[in-house]
Amino acid sequence: QLQLVESGGGLVQAGGSLRLSCVASGTIFRITDMGWYRQAPGKQRELVAVQTNGGNTNYADSVQGRFTISRDTAQNTVFLQMSSLKLEDTAVYYCNCKLGTRLSRPNNYWGQGTQVTVSS
Repeated sequence: QLQLVESGGGLVQAGGSLRLSCVASGTIFRITDMGWYRQAPGKQRELVAVQTNGGNTNYADSVQGRFTISRDTAQNTVFLQMSSLKLEDTAVYYCNCKLGTRLSRPNNYWGQGTQVTVSS
């Protein structure tokens, strides 16, 4: 069974930093895209950042220059380094990865979410 487990969320003051981690586990044969989404109360889930297995990255305009996505291929882990956090970054952050086994093509998987709260 393939799964994603996030960690690193919490409470931080505006202007501070946090680092989220997401580990993919199970009988993984291939990982393509690894990324992060977020959902604030009353809002739709939105893309924060994504990195392909070729190293290409894409960021939401709202986090460009403040957040950095990276991955440790050997550890099947994706990170999101968040700096200069703003109140509007408060949300539940979800890891999203495309995972495949030897018997299946990569499919979309979601983590359980980790809360990030930015205070003034």
